[in-house]
Amino acid sequence: MKARYESILSGDAMNGANDGRPGQPPGSSEDEAPQADGEAEAAGLEARPKPKPIYVLEGNTLKTRLTRDVGIHYPFVGAGMAFVSLPPLVVAVSEAGGLGMLGTAPEPPGVLEARLKAIQAGTQRPYGVDFIVDKLEPHGFTTRDHVDTCIAAKVPVVVFHWTLPPREWIQALQAAGTRVWVQAGTEDLARQALDAGAQGLIAQGRQAGGRNLGSTPTLALVKAFRKLTDAVPVLAAGGIADGFSAARALHHGADGVWVGTRLVASVEAYAHPLYKQRLVDGDAGDTAMTTLFGPEWPGKRMRVIRNRVVREWAGRESSVPPTSESEAIGTTRLFPGVLDVRYVMPKFSSFLPTPDTQGDLEEMSLPAGGASMSRIDTVQPAGQIVVEMMERARRLLESPEGLDEEDEDDRG
Repeated sequence: MKARYESILSGDAMNGANDGRPGQPPGSSEDEAPQADGEAEAAGLEARPKPKPIYVLEGNTLKTRLTRDVGIHYPFVGAGMAFVSLPPLVVAVSEAGGLGMLGTAPEPPGVLEARLKAIQAGTQRPYGVDFIVDKLEPHGFTTRDHVDTCIAAKVPVVVFHWTLPPREWIQALQAAGTRVWVQAGTEDLARQALDAGAQGLIAQGRQAGGRNLGSTPTLALVKAFRKLTDAVPVLAAGGIADGFSAARALHHGADGVWVGTRLVASVEAYAHPLYKQRLVDGDAGDTAMTTLFGPEWPGKRMRVIRNRVVREWAGRESSVPPTSESEAIGTTRLFPGVLDVRYVMPKFSSFLPTPDTQGDLEEMSLPAGGASMSRIDTVQPAGQIVVEMMERARRLLESPEGLDEEDEDDRG
């Protein structure tokens, strides 16, 4: 299939922290721009060593429908992962030329508002917000108040995942100038999303970590979505963790990549350091799909690392005894930097470990994609991940030998 990109081959190296691209005022890096008293705490930001500057080859870039529609440098979108994708990670990805995506569940509208203020203080480049919608829940993670908060903040992109939101939400966001995308693991949901007016589709293949309804390999799903429409961007999600996997997705028809597991193993991700290390140490085949986790949101499929509790119970979830209130596996802090609510994690909790978590990680949910873990060698700054992945993809697409192969690692 003809690659859906335009490669520009010449240009000067410029500093990604202040490279003169549109929407980038001097000194808008989160490390250089001072914040008002208390703003760092409200954002869930923590003091970090100043990272080395990220150098973007300004002319050597990839142009796709995604980069043109949203106004970003690279066709790279960070997955909006709950608990992990807080403002530092969002800002880092957007500042490096991608599209940072805030993970919201299960944060209430007031916390969302604080997060959005923190992101806007850290970058003037495009970013997005990712919501989980489950219509079967009487009090779901996402409400109209969340949508109205995004409208008031003029969020550039909003993504809905799991099921479709009410059509009125989509229309209200679009009327305010926000682009609405839908993450889907099936062709049926993608068709429904297009009928509802979605302006972008994220093809979540079965290799994707975390909450996953997909059973089709990522590249095959990208091609299926592309047959449904040639009018909106289609992003590949699942197994994208280096330049080769990104280049192959673009070569097979994707307009961009949606990157999750690789960004958990980043400096800015709000994930427990031992969780990050498990991603570095893991390989393909080290994950499983299970409905084991979730007193907080029961019965939902997740792709997670095969730690002790997964090895013990995956495949026989129906035999899991009822969770006793006295069976705690640890404690954590919800809504960090804003509400700071202490939370006792019940056995089989679906809440993943963050730097605030204390307890046994062998008993916890560790969302990940094995196909991505096989491509992760170290924890790096998110900006470095974005630039290295995209520049490697660009070079591979110039001479795309080997990208035509369609085999994918189905071990997740």
